[in-house]
Amino acid sequence: MTRKTAVALSGIGLAGLLAIGPLAAHHAFSSEFDAEQPVRLRGKITKMEWINPHAWMHIEVTTDEGATENWMIEAGPPGALVRRGWRKDSVKPGVEVLVEGYRAIDGTNKANGRDVTLPDGTRLFAGSSGTGAPYDDRP
Repeated sequence: MTRKTAVALSGIGLAGLLAIGPLAAHHAFSSEFDAEQPVRLRGKITKMEWINPHAWMHIEVTTDEGATENWMIEAGPPGALVRRGWRKDSVKPGVEVLVEGYRAIDGTNKANGRDVTLPDGTRLFAGSSGTGAPYDDRP
């Protein structure tokens, strides 16, 4: 094998390994969230991360006992959210939302969001399709 061929094959192998990384990072719903633990969380947005492969909402929830809890809500990819009617200014810090979704299987304050209701009553679908989440076939 010539040196040029060996370098080319090494480059192709490295490119293949780099392509696998993002695929391994993407997960099925059931690997992280529990369809048997639905949650309804009302709180104020503290931060919205428009990142791939999933956007994340951070909300501050006041419990019935008056304690404050910080929750991370996984949503679909940013591009899909925008196509479904999401806007960056509809979920800016301070906006109160109602999130319906499913709690993380590890019991932490993390959930997979399904629906988000805005203060004006607009209801937006937050989920990712094809993950195995309940109702993930919604448009």
